[in-house]
Amino acid sequence: MHFTINGAQCDADIDVRTSLLDLLREHLGLTGSKKGCDHGQCGACTILVNGRRINACLTLAVMHQDDEIVTIEGLGAIGDLHPMQAAFVRHDGYQCGYCTPGQICSAVGMLDEVARGWPSHASADLARPIFNDDEISERMSGNLCRCSAYPNIVDAIREAHAASIESEQAA
Repeated sequence: MHFTINGAQCDADIDVRTSLLDLLREHLGLTGSKKGCDHGQCGACTILVNGRRINACLTLAVMHQDDEIVTIEGLGAIGDLHPMQAAFVRHDGYQCGYCTPGQICSAVGMLDEVARGWPSHASADLARPIFNDDEISERMSGNLCRCSAYPNIVDAIREAHAASIESEQAA
């Protein structure tokens, strides 16, 4: 099977029952995405597929052969962090670090949803969702943190959102 992962083309000879998470971790050595619950309840395996966040443990790899897959390894690099990664570092939003890759990928996907004007369950105005802490909490509710770093994670997301708004206004 042929895949595009983090901008690179790769082939893998895998069983059609292999989850996307197991393809990444076990067959391609991309261990940033974590296997937490393996039931789609914790969000530790969150990645981006065609810009949308998904739980990689709940989908089969074979379903994503023509998709653009981005893992935490594809967002940034040492010395060139993605703005969300840098915000997590500045705000100590990672504690033990196990959930961090999923939290960051989910937050990146969430900011794209906000930029597109997609409402959430917490949106009072479905036509123009307001980005606030209630929105962040609702949109990130699928990502659990055992260390309870939630205030730091919210601070990091707020900072990255503000920076993206500033960047759009400057352009």
